Amino acid sequence: MRPTLDEIRERLAGGFPGALIELEDDSHLHAGHEGAKGGAGHFRARLVSGRFAGLSKVARHRLVYDCLRDWMPHRIHALTIDARSPDEAAG
Repeated sequence: MRPTLDEIRERLAGGFPGALIELEDDSHLHAGHEGAKGGAGHFRARLVSGRFAGLSKVARHRLVYDCLRDWMPHRIHALTIDARSPDEAAG
């Protein structure tokens, strides 16, 4: 069963204290998709955190995935990530 947005937000807030976290559940757009058949969700996450400053896109995504690793792929099938530093988000 896929996690709720509140559960995902709690996990991400633990890994990124003080971050701006915006989440969307896009699971309805993937009905019938192979990964969605078992109940796993498709989500979109936007995070703005100072932890991302100076990191590559891959390193940023790894930090986000680390917070949710035990839910993938059985509860979360797909996660689209937009991870920015505060300076990038402001510009």
